[in-house]
Amino acid sequence: MDEKRTIFSYISQAFATYGAIVVIFIVFSLILDEDTGEFSTLFELGRTGLTFHTLLQLLLIAVVVTAAQVIFLTDVLLKNLAIVARNALFFAVILVAMVAFACIFGWFPIGDPKAWLGFGVSFGLSMAVSIIISRAVEKAENRSLQAALEKYNNSRNDA
Repeated sequence: MDEKRTIFSYISQAFATYGAIVVIFIVFSLILDEDTGEFSTLFELGRTGLTFHTLLQLLLIAVVVTAAQVIFLTDVLLKNLAIVARNALFFAVILVAMVAFACIFGWFPIGDPKAWLGFGVSFGLSMAVSIIISRAVEKAENRSLQAALEKYNNSRNDA
């Protein structure tokens, strides 16, 4: 049974997503070269940190991801759409948002095919990791529910 969700549930979900994104960007900042800032506005400060503008952009993308999760991956708005269609729409919305952000905020040189290739590869890898983790969580939940059902059925048979 799902818990009753409030606006605070969605806010905490957005900030959890934001936290994960910021940690990823901190790791990237430490790994990348100092001159990466010349290539991407996301890493203007190189290894010394992330700018206020970058942090705001990451917060906005976290809000977009959370909104897409609520719309496509829960039954809050769409109740009769197949899970495959929900996932496809979820990832399509995220892809469109990321492309729009890249263009609007100059995340990388828009005319550079290598930059788009890198974006495509990183988006594809992120999507694959997300699907793998989601499937693992779903299987664990299904096993837990199955065990609870078996326990319930056994207790009814013993009575």
